[in-house]
Amino acid sequence: MGFEPDALQAQVLNSKSNRGLLNCARQWGKSTVTAAKAVYQAQHEAGSLTLVVSPSERQSGEFLRKAAGFVRRLGLRVKGDGDNDLSLIFPNQSRIVGLPGSEATIRGFSAVSLLLVDEAARVSDDLYFSVRPMLAVSNGALWLMSTPFGKRGFFHREWERGSGWLRLQVNAYECARIGQSFLEEERATMGERWFRQEYLCEFTDVSSGVFDPELVERAVSDEVEALEV
Repeated sequence: MGFEPDALQAQVLNSKSNRGLLNCARQWGKSTVTAAKAVYQAQHEAGSLTLVVSPSERQSGEFLRKAAGFVRRLGLRVKGDGDNDLSLIFPNQSRIVGLPGSEATIRGFSAVSLLLVDEAARVSDDLYFSVRPMLAVSNGALWLMSTPFGKRGFFHREWERGSGWLRLQVNAYECARIGQSFLEEERATMGERWFRQEYLCEFTDVSSGVFDPELVERAVSDEVEALEV
């Protein structure tokens, strides 16, 4: 497919895990490596269905374009499936379908072999909980990939407390494609909190407030008995 993965990207491509969490810095190649994974799935499992969910239809479209680029390199003749605007149907009747970021418009799919949630930290809980049942019959694979976006939502909860996940974290300093001088410029421009989120994969609270949320959380205790009035 003309894609030369680095060692960590190869780990994702070679993984047989049914549940994967990618917590990776911006520009590491999350969408590219999972688009390659989607094309491999479609080519090697006839009649399979891969769904791509993202915060917006535009982002799902970008993912499908990356997948289509790999398909062209393989010399496969694909087309839209005739039902979905963002779709590729392969000669073996496998499909890759990109969904818009709206819970109200994505129901109806079933027997999904591979479910990919791109920019998962910015996908709503409602959308996430709506697509998970699509794996029930097929026992399909679920991969969440994102850069963190605060200590909120399902991506943060699954990373911190979820069970059964293969977790992979890659910060920008571990990516040879991102220059050190660029990162230092970004740190100086963005400030420490945003830099730690976007490039160091930390679940920071970027919203402003009088008190640091972590300090507030540590100040609360269940061990204190309520006062009787």
